[in-house]
Amino acid sequence: MWSNPLRGLVSRPMTSFYLLVGSALLLLVVGLVMVLSASSIDSFVANGSAFTVFLKQVKWAVLGLCAFWVAMLIRPHWYRYLAYPFLIPAVIMLAALLVNPAWGVGDHGRWLAVGPIQFQPSELAKLALVLWGADILVRKQHLLVEWRQLAIPFLPVAGIVLLLVGANDLGTMMCLLMVVAGLLWVSGVRFRLLAALGGLSLVAVVMLIGSRSYRLERVTNFLDPFADKDDAGHQSVQGLYALSTGGWWGVGLGQSRGKWEYLPEAHNDFIFASSGEELGIIGAMMVIALYGVLAYAGLRIARRVADPFQRLAAASCTIWLAGQAFINMAQVAGLLPVTGIPLPLISAGGSSLVLTMFVVGILACFARAEPAAAAALHARGPNWISRITRIPLPPLPGTSPGKSALTGRVRKPAKVTASSSGKRNNGDRVSTVGRTLTKSSPRPQARTNGVPSPPGGRK
Repeated sequence: MWSNPLRGLVSRPMTSFYLLVGSALLLLVVGLVMVLSASSIDSFVANGSAFTVFLKQVKWAVLGLCAFWVAMLIRPHWYRYLAYPFLIPAVIMLAALLVNPAWGVGDHGRWLAVGPIQFQPSELAKLALVLWGADILVRKQHLLVEWRQLAIPFLPVAGIVLLLVGANDLGTMMCLLMVVAGLLWVSGVRFRLLAALGGLSLVAVVMLIGSRSYRLERVTNFLDPFADKDDAGHQSVQGLYALSTGGWWGVGLGQSRGKWEYLPEAHNDFIFASSGEELGIIGAMMVIALYGVLAYAGLRIARRVADPFQRLAAASCTIWLAGQAFINMAQVAGLLPVTGIPLPLISAGGSSLVLTMFVVGILACFARAEPAAAAALHARGPNWISRITRIPLPPLPGTSPGKSALTGRVRKPAKVTASSSGKRNNGDRVSTVGRTLTKSSPRPQARTNGVPSPPGGRK
């Protein structure tokens, strides 16, 4: 009885946008609440105020919302031109940290300090690899059946970025590996080539683990954290204790015992343990469900956009966010070794939160560019939110992406011909795209409940 109403809600043109933004904002609110709760004791001991870390996180959240707005201002087709401006500085900063570790600050020198601001170049490297990799694979879309086409230049550049990141941050390197694998899989690379690259990646990861003693210690503690629960395995054991203490409904918000200097990094890498202790299994499952909605919205965007670059970029960004969330929660639950990567949108930290909100803004920009969503936005016209934010309208199906209308201006779309109704001959789809994203390029007409077709379009 609920199937038809639910199907009607899901089929609305702006569903992807609302699901994405709604789940991201809810996760951001949950993160602020949990950072306040988990950091209050350490913050009071270190600074004399229980709100120091929380207020700093609020500032980062405001900057993150500004980054989200900036990402929405950028027109979808412009992101292809940001690949090299992001990639080149990221490689230079990563190489600088590797050549001169004294420039790095924080754990294992992963942060680069510029005056009072500290940020992780590896976070920028994630976004750079997504945009650059999607652009390269789209350019080579008809040649990906040959492994030589990947050898120039995708694999060497991706390998250099992975090694530069993995030298100081193996956890972030694992996230980058998922991004690379997602790009190759969605673009239609043969499975045997993926298997070969996976084998090489495994060998590289093993070598990087063996190169640092603390990484070997983490693997040993993962196999048996209770063997040294008072020293090397202390964080893993305390995380398990916090999760088990919460029960079904939790001990109550602000009542965590682990934050009383028992659980290290309770407001950062192990904030999921604090959430499980205070909110219980129900609260932890709600957090997981929000990440599931975020992942569903991202993959839905990747299926419905018509541009192949946007399709690859949306899929890889979604794999990045969902994969990082899985790795963080798995390490807390004892399913993976401790990697030291934050939980997206929830953990305390500035560079990760701001960049994650920028990525969510990119996905939201692509969601508004879905053919049905673009037609609905043009048919509806500008509202008070669009007038205040000055976010431009996405291009209509069949129009040149470089001439999309700004807010308040409606342009008639070009005449829709038979060649644009699902059989595009201008390179608008990646070869064999759809191995996992099975839906082909959406029709240019909006097929929605109650939303009129765009002016000039075919009925």
